[in-house]
Amino acid sequence: MKFIKTDIDGCFLITYESFHDDRGFFSVPYNKEDFNQNVGYDVEFVQDNMSYSHYGTIRGLHFQKGEYEQAKLVTCTQGRVLDVVVDIRKDSSTYGEVVKVELGWSLNRQLFVPRGCAHGFSVLSTNAIFQYKVDNQYNKESEGGIVYNDETLKIDWKIPETQKRISDKDLELPSFISL
Repeated sequence: MKFIKTDIDGCFLITYESFHDDRGFFSVPYNKEDFNQNVGYDVEFVQDNMSYSHYGTIRGLHFQKGEYEQAKLVTCTQGRVLDVVVDIRKDSSTYGEVVKVELGWSLNRQLFVPRGCAHGFSVLSTNAIFQYKVDNQYNKESEGGIVYNDETLKIDWKIPETQKRISDKDLELPSFISL
């Protein structure tokens, strides 16, 4: 596994090798010891989540607040997505930075999203399966978010306006500056 620093402190693009033969391929996208050594602290993932989405879907930007903050290790196991991370840690040297990375099953990469960051993705392929590990339990009362079309962040989700699929809940999220 190779860990590549991004423009957000503590956020890493992680690449890994695949070994191919006539049967298919084998890869190791996660190794706890290697992961923790490269991230610089022990991350104990407690839950795996998965979503299936159609082209044009935008999920996010979501986060958990307070004692329920979550770090995430995200990947796309089918199709392609544009993964987006926003640093919302007001005491961070990278506060307000946005990282966008394309993920897809054939790209052999994933993204580590540290606690204190908002996260979302858009589906660029016909459909996509998005999987991620979290290091803390979900708590409904600790939900937070930023509206996808925030005027300060100006995120290009790579989806034409007429083809965006966004939940009513996500359309009602507040702006970045109101956090």
